[in-house]
Amino acid sequence: MDKPMTISQHLEDLRKRVFRSVIAVGIFSFFILSFHLTPFMYNGAKLYYPTFSPFNNMAAQFTISMKHHLLPSTVQLIQTAPGQAFFSQFYIAILLGMVFAMPIIVKEFVGFLAPALHRKEIRIIRNITIPAIGLFTAGGIFSYFFVTPYILQFLYKYGQSADLLTFLNIMDFITFVLQFILAFGLSFQLPLIMYALTASGLIEPKVWRNNIRYAIIGIVILGAAITPDGSGVTMWFVAGPMIGLYLIGMVISEKQAKNIATLKS
Repeated sequence: MDKPMTISQHLEDLRKRVFRSVIAVGIFSFFILSFHLTPFMYNGAKLYYPTFSPFNNMAAQFTISMKHHLLPSTVQLIQTAPGQAFFSQFYIAILLGMVFAMPIIVKEFVGFLAPALHRKEIRIIRNITIPAIGLFTAGGIFSYFFVTPYILQFLYKYGQSADLLTFLNIMDFITFVLQFILAFGLSFQLPLIMYALTASGLIEPKVWRNNIRYAIIGIVILGAAITPDGSGVTMWFVAGPMIGLYLIGMVISEKQAKNIATLKS
């Protein structure tokens, strides 16, 4: 049997794992800030290769893509201070770096928790690692292509109806978009969290169904808190998908419990 680690050993292990995670995020972020994706055609397919270009980097390309995809044509994206464009690209690079480094971050996180977990709990965490990364990516994509464009279109229609010329600061724009990407990436983990808690035996599967009303109320309050207007309309862009995710998690948890009961009988 392994000798229990002391507090100082746990702290040293945590420091090393956090350091490795930060280094991984830093390497990916540096690459995104330093290289440009250059397109080329191969057998009729459009592919890309990286070329060194710190000023016209991948973060800048992503900013341009967001501008054209998310903003109405009547909204002008501007910077009001010299460093705003750089810091907006820096934030984008950090976010994308965290996404690409997620397998390393999760590996280090599980490795740190392993001494305090039972073998069954470690197996559950490892089994949901890849689905968790996939769901985080799916949540970010869902936000980028379906939620954020409609929220921005909805809010800026008020300016269009008043025949106003709208200017949007680059930092406000990037913060707004990244806020929703992160919020949906994390909210898409809800079914997996419910599954893990049920599979580990910490929560009975009937708890999710018995408390569904309270869960919906909490989700609606959360949607109202993170959406930028008080109309009560845009919050459903957030609350609607989360309620659906809760129902999916509830069904998966109940099915998991039935499978376990069948195996025991």
